[in-house]
Amino acid sequence: MPPPRRFTPSLMLLCSSMLLSASVAAQAPAYDLIIRGGTLYDGSGQPPVVGDVAIKDDRIVAVGKVAGSAKSEVQANGMAVAPGFINMLSWATESLIVDPKSQSDIRQGVTLEVMGEGWSMGPLNPAMKAQETERQGDLKFPIEWTSLGDYLGYLEKRGVSTNVASFVGAATVRVHELGEGDVDPTPEQLTRMRALVRQAMNEGAMGVGSSLIYAPGSYAETDELVALTSEAAKCGGMYISHMRSEGDRLEEAVDELIEISRRSGAPAEIYHLKMAGRSNWGKLDSVVGKIEAARAEGLRITTDMYTYTAGATGLDAAMPTWVQAGGLEAWIERLKDPATRARVAAEMKQPGSDWENLYFGAGADKMILSGFKNEKLKPLTGKTLAEVASMRGKSPEETAMDLVVEDGSRVGTVYFLMSEDNVRKQVQLPWMSFGSDASSQAPEGNFLKSGAHPRTYGNFARLLGRYVRDEKLISLEQAVYRLTTLPAANLGIKERGALRPGYYADVVIFDPAKIADLSTFEKPHQYSIGMRDVFVNGVAVLRGGEHSGATPGRAVRGAGWNRCR
Repeated sequence: MPPPRRFTPSLMLLCSSMLLSASVAAQAPAYDLIIRGGTLYDGSGQPPVVGDVAIKDDRIVAVGKVAGSAKSEVQANGMAVAPGFINMLSWATESLIVDPKSQSDIRQGVTLEVMGEGWSMGPLNPAMKAQETERQGDLKFPIEWTSLGDYLGYLEKRGVSTNVASFVGAATVRVHELGEGDVDPTPEQLTRMRALVRQAMNEGAMGVGSSLIYAPGSYAETDELVALTSEAAKCGGMYISHMRSEGDRLEEAVDELIEISRRSGAPAEIYHLKMAGRSNWGKLDSVVGKIEAARAEGLRITTDMYTYTAGATGLDAAMPTWVQAGGLEAWIERLKDPATRARVAAEMKQPGSDWENLYFGAGADKMILSGFKNEKLKPLTGKTLAEVASMRGKSPEETAMDLVVEDGSRVGTVYFLMSEDNVRKQVQLPWMSFGSDASSQAPEGNFLKSGAHPRTYGNFARLLGRYVRDEKLISLEQAVYRLTTLPAANLGIKERGALRPGYYADVVIFDPAKIADLSTFEKPHQYSIGMRDVFVNGVAVLRGGEHSGATPGRAVRGAGWNRCR
């Protein structure tokens, strides 16, 4: 037997050091952050409970009564704690390049921007890159990517405050192979278009997005859309659409969306459900009936909306799509021809027989001009088309055409089309999610060169303040569910959209008594209030209502990522 080991001074010092290290390790914080004492709305739609949320690295690791310590703690007594909100229809595609902080959305609790309404930031060919560069307005940037996957990686590498995801645009795929003309694809072209969808799905697209009232997307027939969506369905993706009509042919458009879902095998969602134009306000019950019947059949049909009675698009939605064939430049050239102008003006004055006439649905006095490219026209921002027509001594139809030619753009326009009663009813639909249909901005810099729809700054806060707290149309737990878990499930996103251990730490803390939208049509560039803290992937992006400058956002990719070839 060896002799017993003697504790020399050096050995005693070593043991002492080991004991001290063990003691320090035992006392080391178990978490990076603990949110203490908040009212937890976990995204399930169930009533809230008071408790804690513990975060380590980029994940939620404990929910409930959390013992132990953290590197930092946030007190949330009297505050609502929820998963980060999902913006189902974001146009932050360009604004995040210019300003990655996504302030107007972050300050409402949005932690995921979902893009791709008909047009996506890839795939692009050289001609498309050149064209898009030439058409840029106040926001200018180099196009340093080609595919949709490249774009998502580009944002992630540069740094953005929100997470980002995207559908692949049906119009983008069409332009890539067919250009902007009103033509049908040959079998060979359609095969290439399908391959582009598969490529985008493999790069992480959520599915196929279409926008069917605007040229050139409107030129796609149902069979073409079914073919593209079928490729997405094979990869676990969905179809999402700004339908062919939201007004006079609304019910037929819903039928088409359901048909595309049925034939392709993909779930489908209606972008910004609405009944546009007073004569169509009574169609809500019929539309809901069609959706419920399809869901009973086993199809997963869902919808999203913005919480306003006005939409925002361009003056292209006021003119027939035939005059826009070939793209913006061809459209402008045609509008210089007197005979063409006379025909366009005549068609603007009546319901569109084969196009969505928002000019007829709203009227010139209910159309606010909100975005110009030409510096000389920017003083007209905020005026109605009727006011500008009166100033110029011309008809509203002639004025609209003149503005497109003079500005060299589609001219951003707000159209008042919807019923507040319908907005209230839609908020209560159990399969309704929410999207801003806007970029994410800040009231500074180049963003102030144009107007904005209030939904840019207030869509989500308006839901929680006006329709949940003030009008009590739905409970707060139900609203949180439809801002988080529901859209995440619809998109097939894993490990986001709930306060649950193992999920990514996208977490918001807000005051239900104070959250409210301040943006108005007269003064749109105003942040909402009431959102106190926002964490994206475990990093504080909003602290005490102020942006931290952090850009921890990531690309969130769909079910086909790296497996759809």
